[in-house]
Amino acid sequence: MHRHQTLAALSVVLFAGSCLAADFSGQGALDATRKAVALGPRPPGSAAIARLQAMIRAGLSAHGWAVSEDVFVARTPVGQVTMRNIVGKLAGSSGRSVVFSGHYDTKAIPGVNFVGANDGGSSTGWLLEMARVLPSLPRKDDVYLVFFDGEEAFGDWSDTNGIYGSRHLAAKWNRDGTLPRIKALFNVDMIGDKDLKIVDEMNSSTSLRRLVRAAANDTGYGKYFPEYGGAIEDDHMPFVRLGVNAMDLIDFDYGPGHAWWHTAQDTMDKLSAHSFQVVGDVMVAVFQRLEK
Repeated sequence: MHRHQTLAALSVVLFAGSCLAADFSGQGALDATRKAVALGPRPPGSAAIARLQAMIRAGLSAHGWAVSEDVFVARTPVGQVTMRNIVGKLAGSSGRSVVFSGHYDTKAIPGVNFVGANDGGSSTGWLLEMARVLPSLPRKDDVYLVFFDGEEAFGDWSDTNGIYGSRHLAAKWNRDGTLPRIKALFNVDMIGDKDLKIVDEMNSSTSLRRLVRAAANDTGYGKYFPEYGGAIEDDHMPFVRLGVNAMDLIDFDYGPGHAWWHTAQDTMDKLSAHSFQVVGDVMVAVFQRLEK
């Protein structure tokens, strides 16, 4: 899924401020995750991911999002695979945009019933809960919710095997002029772990990292955003490489010694509504600050 690189201590710059969180429901995000995970393994091109795609489209449409799809054929080590990014949009008036994203596929692991409760499931459930919350918040910018297909590699990760969906959408948005209008992009991944610790991801925008840490402290959740960082290759990176102000929010320490990552142990019992609540409240606070 990702290549986790060196950890290093980072200094943090905070600013004062407070905001009222909207009614994000950690339990609602957990329930949405449970419905996705109940479909079983959801690798690209599978019947299960097709059912999940229908659930995502319905969840977005139910809350007034304009839904579009970015469908493409990816060349992978196992052959050509049709993939589908799903994009929800709320229109604003500023000509700028804020993007929240995450992947909804699970890694195909031969011989393993990998249901990806945290890795693929939690980002899906969290985004679906944000789809309910965000329309009620004041906004001046366009808002996008992006569900990426094909984040996982087929076998071993490489520069060309993995993050298929984000690479494709970043290139498409770069061509059609959407990319330069992005004010901020926040990608979430593996954020449901009961033992939540969001890495201070070092490839991410410094200004967004500061913004998120300030919001975490002001909402009382600072302890879940420790002051150490790691460089992670995730769905934000195709956008970072094209100059977008982007940030990855990920807990990449999953289980004792990271033992549950990409195993059959990545199941719903490892997740908690509280962890979803933490990330939801912080990101709602961040969004409100961006939209002032």
